[in-house]
Amino acid sequence: MTPKPFVAFASLILLSALAFGQFVRNPRTEQPICDKLAGVAPGAVETFQQATSAMDKGEFQQAIPRFQSVLQQAPLFTPAMRRLGASLAASGQLDEGLTYSRRALKIERSAENLASLAQVLAYPTPTTHGTDEQLRMALPLAKEAVEKYSGSDDASYLWLFAQLALVDRSLEDFRQATAALVQKHPELIGSHYFNAIRLAMASDWVASEREIKTAERMGLPNEVAEAFLASGVRRQAMAWRWSHYSPLVILAWAGGVVLLFILGKVFSMLTLRLIEGADPTASASSGQILLRRCYRHLINVAGSYYYISLPFVIVMVLGVTAGIVYGVLMIGYIPIKLVAVLVIGAVVTVYKTVQTLFVRVDPAQPGRTLRREDAPDLWNVTREVADKLGTRPLDQIRITPGTEMAVYEQGTRSARRKDKGQRTLVMGLGLLTGFSQNSFRAILAHEYGHLSHRDTAGGDIALRVNQDMMNFAYAMAHAGQAVFWNVAFQFLRLYHFLFRRISHGATRLQEVLADRAAAGLYGAQAFEEGLRHVVRRQIEFRYIAGMELQEARGAGRPFRNLYTLHVYGEDSVERAVDKAMNRKTSEDDTHPSPTDRFRLVSRVPCQEAQPAQGNMWELFPDPESLTQEMSSQIEHEARGEAALRNPALAGAGHPVQG
Repeated sequence: MTPKPFVAFASLILLSALAFGQFVRNPRTEQPICDKLAGVAPGAVETFQQATSAMDKGEFQQAIPRFQSVLQQAPLFTPAMRRLGASLAASGQLDEGLTYSRRALKIERSAENLASLAQVLAYPTPTTHGTDEQLRMALPLAKEAVEKYSGSDDASYLWLFAQLALVDRSLEDFRQATAALVQKHPELIGSHYFNAIRLAMASDWVASEREIKTAERMGLPNEVAEAFLASGVRRQAMAWRWSHYSPLVILAWAGGVVLLFILGKVFSMLTLRLIEGADPTASASSGQILLRRCYRHLINVAGSYYYISLPFVIVMVLGVTAGIVYGVLMIGYIPIKLVAVLVIGAVVTVYKTVQTLFVRVDPAQPGRTLRREDAPDLWNVTREVADKLGTRPLDQIRITPGTEMAVYEQGTRSARRKDKGQRTLVMGLGLLTGFSQNSFRAILAHEYGHLSHRDTAGGDIALRVNQDMMNFAYAMAHAGQAVFWNVAFQFLRLYHFLFRRISHGATRLQEVLADRAAAGLYGAQAFEEGLRHVVRRQIEFRYIAGMELQEARGAGRPFRNLYTLHVYGEDSVERAVDKAMNRKTSEDDTHPSPTDRFRLVSRVPCQEAQPAQGNMWELFPDPESLTQEMSSQIEHEARGEAALRNPALAGAGHPVQG
């Protein structure tokens, strides 16, 4: 890189007459000069000292006659001759000043006389510099002065040489002079200033920025430092940091994502091993408790990492877009439409990324509340199961038209952690047809197992992350940015996959432990019968609702009561039931497959509970009104929407959700 952008700064220093390079005369250097004059003209020593003091103060008109008086007494005394030349030039009498400076050099070719003539040629006054020819003539003189100078405490020789080399664009000379200044005179502002320029020439922008700030702290005027940084050094230093540190930071972030994935796989393997090897006759072991606790921490970390990742995603979106646009500009042909699509897409993506963080959807309560007077016997059953399991009973039952079966807790985080949240059972009436009370108690015990194990007490971060990812996905799709080349969309797909694998591994462990609690109270057979019923009923009810909707529309008649309809010998239903029962457990499952659950609970010893008699509808005083109400609700929603889009009709949820 050439020094052209920085010559102005060297000139600025020259025009400021050693603004930050004023060198105080060294008494040890001055004394031999005075001693030499005393040997020639003792009476001129005091006059010489007064002249030198006036010159150093910039009082050149007072210094000139005194130096002339000294030369009258000692005509060959070159220190007075060169100082007179410098004073004459500084006062505007350049030709006379050059005459005296050259005469001194002719008499004695010393470092002092060489530097003095170079100074007069280059900087005749504190506010002007010489012509281009004079500057070129001054450079070799300054270089020779540096070579002849044998001392170590006077930086003015190197300082002048560095200035002239920079102005003349003699790069190697400038580098050598600056290196010597930094090595020998690090206490001087000018050393760091010139070094900042040298480093900028070498494209070492960060070090150049650091050096100019060091010079500023030592006394360099702020406007000079800011002008230097604004010339491009600050921008280049920032670009260097981004280009060098950003990949490392992004690599570290990506490493965190990979680590989370690996930990998720390891925890999943440990979960399977623990499930298979655990003693079914014992309560939750210390290993199971520790694994559940660690799994919960892992889910919380993975959830928090999603929010930590979003700034990286934004940077990558902007970086990739900027890189593509820059590449297009370098080619020389600008496809305006492509650039516009990329830029608009990046802006929209960043906006949606930030916006979705502030979108909050209040979760709607499913179904409606089932009051105690609506089904007192059912409430008694739920209390009886809770007592047998040794846990707090339900506070609320909500019934829905579909086939859900799940529990959750409401209340503040603190209340739920202290087991003071409101416990709610969601029960789809579509499950109850053909559901025996004995099997229902086993399934209900499974749900109570989740409450007893505190599975519903936390999960705030997991729920929040899942909600935000879904909001992000919907926003991207709505904005037309859910495309393969969108970095943010690909990140969302990847992280949703990763988070799903981690969180689902934890829920599979929770399900197995809840299964054991149920089988331990009511037996493996009752639990298996209940789970088989739930799986079958979800499939049957979806089929019944779909067929009834189709027939009712075709005949132009109202819905019949869906809860009294049955399916007999329908091949598609039987195939679906068989497939659901015999599927293999995958890493994406929140629940193990039914066959795995049956196998695992088969080893659990039962307390030989007395089987309950009767079916579930017997627990309701007026099942007809309830089923008619729910059928009407399904019909109302089905006629207002596309067929079977309502989650209740689609058998929303997994069998025996926790």
